[in-house]
Amino acid sequence: MAEIEVVADGGRGGTGRDGEERGKAGAAAPEADPVVDVYSAAAYGNLERLRGFVEEGGAVAALREPDGNGYHALQWAALNNYPHVALYIIEHGADVNAMDNAGQTALHWAAVRGAISVADVLMGNGARVEAADMNGYRAVHVAAQYGQTSFLHHIISKYGADFDALDNDGRSPLHWAAYKGSADTVRLLLFLDANQVRQDKNGCTPLHWATIRGNLEVCTVLVHAGTKEELSLKDSGGFTPVQLAADKGHRHLSYILSNATKLSFEEKHCPGRSRKVGYAPILFGYLVICLILFLNSIVFGEHRLITATAGLWSWAAISLFFAAQVMFYRVSRKNPGFIKANTKRSDPKNEISHMLMDVSSV
Repeated sequence: MAEIEVVADGGRGGTGRDGEERGKAGAAAPEADPVVDVYSAAAYGNLERLRGFVEEGGAVAALREPDGNGYHALQWAALNNYPHVALYIIEHGADVNAMDNAGQTALHWAAVRGAISVADVLMGNGARVEAADMNGYRAVHVAAQYGQTSFLHHIISKYGADFDALDNDGRSPLHWAAYKGSADTVRLLLFLDANQVRQDKNGCTPLHWATIRGNLEVCTVLVHAGTKEELSLKDSGGFTPVQLAADKGHRHLSYILSNATKLSFEEKHCPGRSRKVGYAPILFGYLVICLILFLNSIVFGEHRLITATAGLWSWAAISLFFAAQVMFYRVSRKNPGFIKANTKRSDPKNEISHMLMDVSSV
């Protein structure tokens, strides 16, 4: 079974990024000036040199044209998270939705490094959040591939990006996050109610891909969030996740998935709707039996003489019992719900943003 073609760091879709190589060469040879044109100035975030090339050197047209490798200056600024440079380039006529040879825009490149500030600049100037490249990858796919959880949450919550979008191979961001082992990204997508049973062109669910890579934490998250039926889904080769784990030599993962497929005591002996009732009827029956024994032994006992005080306490206990049963019934029928935040504009799906505020982009 063919695995997903992973977008490699430093280049996507099999194409390299010469700007990063320029950066490495510049670090090895500090005497050489790495900023030689508008593209390198954008890549290094040197706004002063960029302004000099444009305003004094007459290189305005270069901001709208790609370099020798087909990459735009705006993409370099987005990749390295330079929002002030990106804004300057846009203000001087660059197309915010310009594509390179692979059909990727500056927003795709911003997703690689999780450049939230650049994404805001791009979106504020008309960038298309659902723009797709030649492989059908959108910004949400790229963010999932690189584990940029904060960036992914930002473009979903603020700009309405489709977190269940499919690429050309029928894979969603959840497929990619599971494959790459990004547990936090998987948790975010599951929190947003992403479809975890969708099968791609190979018949694989996110759990299949996580199993192939042996990502134990991701598999555990997916198993706990899903159902046992998902463990029995087969890919195009006829393999379930459990069989894939054994085939790939992931013994510990295979053991965990095998145990997850086993039925619990409740599932064996309390099938159907009775399993959802819980232990409330059992507890209620136990209390009723205790009441009957109390009445038979204490209150209505044939050879037992009780005083008026004892009788009063007995009937008081019985009254409290019935009152407690009424309260118990009412409580058991209520949905516990959740604690609402102390704000009028609270959105349950935005509460996760508080957990991501301190996560900085690389």
